[in-house]
Amino acid sequence: MADNRMAGKRAGITLKKQLVAKAGSYGARLVGFAPAERWAEYNEMPASYFPQHVFPHTRTVIVLALPVFIPMLDTTPSIVYSELYATLNRLLDEMACKLALHLNNKGFRAVFFPRDGYGDISVLIDKPQAAFSHVFAGKYAGLGTIGYNHTLLTREYGPRVRLVSVFTDAEIEPDAVCEKDLCIKCLLCKRCCPTSAFTSAGSLIAEMDKRKCAEYHAELKSKYSYPCGVCIKVCPVGEDRSLYGMNKGKYLKEKNLKEKNSLANPEEYADWIHIRNHGTKK
Repeated sequence: MADNRMAGKRAGITLKKQLVAKAGSYGARLVGFAPAERWAEYNEMPASYFPQHVFPHTRTVIVLALPVFIPMLDTTPSIVYSELYATLNRLLDEMACKLALHLNNKGFRAVFFPRDGYGDISVLIDKPQAAFSHVFAGKYAGLGTIGYNHTLLTREYGPRVRLVSVFTDAEIEPDAVCEKDLCIKCLLCKRCCPTSAFTSAGSLIAEMDKRKCAEYHAELKSKYSYPCGVCIKVCPVGEDRSLYGMNKGKYLKEKNLKEKNSLANPEEYADWIHIRNHGTKK
């Protein structure tokens, strides 16, 4: 019996290496593996949102991530960031579909849950949740921890990642959950949020007015400059900051100037203003 368990573990490790390589060949920058039992272990949501309740065959959830480029995100709200968001979403679904098909070809049951679990942002105004959370899946797959702004923070990219999940009945060696919180609770996301949706300061994960956030996103979508993304653009966490830098003062001042309708400094904001003035409705 012990020999069988050891052989099974070795097979799981071998399959994991193959899947990491395959996902990398599709373009995934981060890949993590979580056993389905981990949702019950942490018990942070109703059981109906556990992966084995969404797709009953599930024994492992594989989470794939792509990074969001900071200079494009900085221009939000703009058509540039909107197109980046759409492109990443399309790539994620394609990668997840290919990985599920690869697992099928190996004799395993596998499906993927699309990167967004809703038809339109307007749906989230009255019901602000999807049938499955990629953020919690990313946490349980060892990709990062959940921050004050309700997003998954990763060491590599902070919260600037888009996620998708693959469900399979294959038993795969899991990744360890990150024990140390990556969020430093600087509250920049709270201070810069255009809707002031984050309302608490005491807890690590904020109390949040999700309806207010969704309504603002719906407004942006009507102007072709969806989504918002400010709470992830201003976050200082992530190794990607060493490549693109961090301008805290510019981020903080932007909200104040917008509220006064005076974001017209040709020196400091000329690049963002130029992009925002094209391709979307004012």
